Amino acid sequence: MELDAGTFLLQLAAGGLLFCWVTTRRREVGIGYGWLLRGVYGVLALGGAVVLLGDEHVLAATLALTTVAATALALGVSIARRGAGVRGQAELRAERKARVGAMVGRGDEAVEVEPVAGEFPPALDLIAPVAGFAGLLAAAEFAGGPYALAAVRLVVGAAFLGVVSDAMLLGHWYLVQPGLRRDAVKELVVCTAALWPFEIAVFVIPTGMVQVFSGTVDDGYDGLLAWVWLVCAVTTLGLLVMTWFALKERAYSAVMAATGLLYLAILTAFGMDLIPRAVLSP
Repeated sequence: MELDAGTFLLQLAAGGLLFCWVTTRRREVGIGYGWLLRGVYGVLALGGAVVLLGDEHVLAATLALTTVAATALALGVSIARRGAGVRGQAELRAERKARVGAMVGRGDEAVEVEPVAGEFPPALDLIAPVAGFAGLLAAAEFAGGPYALAAVRLVVGAAFLGVVSDAMLLGHWYLVQPGLRRDAVKELVVCTAALWPFEIAVFVIPTGMVQVFSGTVDDGYDGLLAWVWLVCAVTTLGLLVMTWFALKERAYSAVMAATGLLYLAILTAFGMDLIPRAVLSP
């Protein structure tokens, strides 16, 4: 399977934008988080489009540009409707106010949160990743190897790399929004762990990393890269487990510790995807 910058950038953009929607759909995380992710992944998708167009992969490049346009649309609508705020944040504030009221003997004071008019529609964030994943399916035509295998590797890799990157970025967002519940980052950690076995499986299917271990495929280093890939896989899972237990601690510093662990998980997770693509490149 060929390793090229265009498909890699599109992978990261498509997966990151998908899990941007997963996090922001509940309308609890501040609108700035959505702006950050749309901006970052929009630029990555644009870079992928430029590379793909330069390599004359017109369909994949067109879909990558569609991803950019859809991301820009979602970002523009979010900015235009920023005055509406985020309903989930208002609910969290009301919930905390009710708890404080109960502690001081005013627990009978109910706090109602009215629906927010003109709030950003979360479904708008789904257009960009759909276009991005369609672009990856188009890119599978020239990625090398059987089309179905190349397509599933690109799609699973996009989701895996996107979710672990978003988890790290969300961990940093707790510095901006310290009152945010940990459910949001826990969800991304669970999603990363759920995708982990699929990321392993798609690169074990022949021709895959098993053939590198056996020597059928020469990695140029007497099989060393196969062992590095295995270490990356085991370490990634271990870091995710440690992150989960860190997030169960009550201290606020536990979120920062979890973010640090996710920093390391990104490095090993990228190794899980990029090493096989480099070794198995035709």
